[in-house]
Amino acid sequence: MPIEVGLIEFNSEQYIESVALRQDVLRTPLGLKFTKENMVTDEHEYHLAATDGEKLVGILLLRPINDDVVKMRQVAVSHEVQGQGIGKLMVKHSEELAKNLGFNLLELNARKVALDFYLSQGYSIEGEEFLEIGIPHFKMFKRL
Repeated sequence: MPIEVGLIEFNSEQYIESVALRQDVLRTPLGLKFTKENMVTDEHEYHLAATDGEKLVGILLLRPINDDVVKMRQVAVSHEVQGQGIGKLMVKHSEELAKNLGFNLLELNARKVALDFYLSQGYSIEGEEFLEIGIPHFKMFKRL
């Protein structure tokens, strides 16, 4: 079944599924759990979900920083379908959405293990490696 990518609403059933996916892919491997404080800005972000029929298999959030810049965060693809191009598809859709909303720059904090993925999507590294949630990250950006 083809993968579809689209916006989901905050606090919807798909949103609840997306939080579980984010927990499973991004937090559990680090021994961390999402708290209400971790999700306080979710209501004010764009939630782009990838679905395979009815099942949510990927999520990506866009947080507006100002009128020009939007930040990509919490990118997660279900373990069962990683390596099938779903992350690349979500990133492409997020860039189109951000551009259509009037943003000119997309920024993100990439985990060191995901660096090559974002470099292959045209993102550039800005600055030195830093720790976030206890693991190495790099600030990256892309002009839209």
